[in-house]
Amino acid sequence: MQITPPFGYREIVPLQKTQGVKLPAPGKVPEFCASTNAMPISYSEFRVAGHDYPLVFASGDSGQTFAAVAVVGLANGENLFARDGSWVSDMYVPAYVRRYPFCMARVTLEKKEQTNRLICVEKDYIAEKGEMLFDAKGEPLEKWQNIEKLLREYEADLERTREMCAVLADYALFEPFTLQATESNGVPVNLSGMYRVKEEKLEHLNAAQHKNLFKKGITGRIYAHLLSLDNFGRLIALRNKLNPPAPAPAPKAAAGKKG
Repeated sequence: MQITPPFGYREIVPLQKTQGVKLPAPGKVPEFCASTNAMPISYSEFRVAGHDYPLVFASGDSGQTFAAVAVVGLANGENLFARDGSWVSDMYVPAYVRRYPFCMARVTLEKKEQTNRLICVEKDYIAEKGEMLFDAKGEPLEKWQNIEKLLREYEADLERTREMCAVLADYALFEPFTLQATESNGVPVNLSGMYRVKEEKLEHLNAAQHKNLFKKGITGRIYAHLLSLDNFGRLIALRNKLNPPAPAPAPKAAAGKKG
């Protein structure tokens, strides 16, 4: 049996009811958050995440499939919202982060990917003195019930996200784009590898396609995505605040004339 860990996870193992788990302290986020400039976003997160971050689409296979992500940094390995092991307060924390160290993983058995997902945990978080999530009879405790609900709801939401991206790609609505800007210190910013919905292409869809977008709730996500692109300005302003330009050197005093 082969278990494929999601992005950011190192080694995951199936969760056992008899194991203790070191749960992260409230407000703490996993280490990988600080070294990525994009976080996966699911279907139900579009409206709330779109208030804080630019939401774009990315493809790791040259446009064969797409995923929705929130842009959290303007350079590779940069997250402007993860500092000192915590997420910036008053900003939406993606469910991808909140579910850690747990996940529902894809399982391959005899070279065939299984339909059902397996609840797993980051191996490093298993601890003899960790918190128990099930009682002596193997019944889930309240804390685990809340975690499991998040995991299952998020996994179902990811399927809706994949369906949405597949429909948008099938309707040829995606276009690649690059962010080009200049920081206050004069350093250029170029962020590529992103896709957006080209609004003009919506005009050329037929009635059945428009109806399908409305029926699946995709139309609202399209406009949440388009409006969120204005948040690139917020990212640039935040980056300038965190990395202000060095003050200009003081002018040298003119040398006095000799008599």
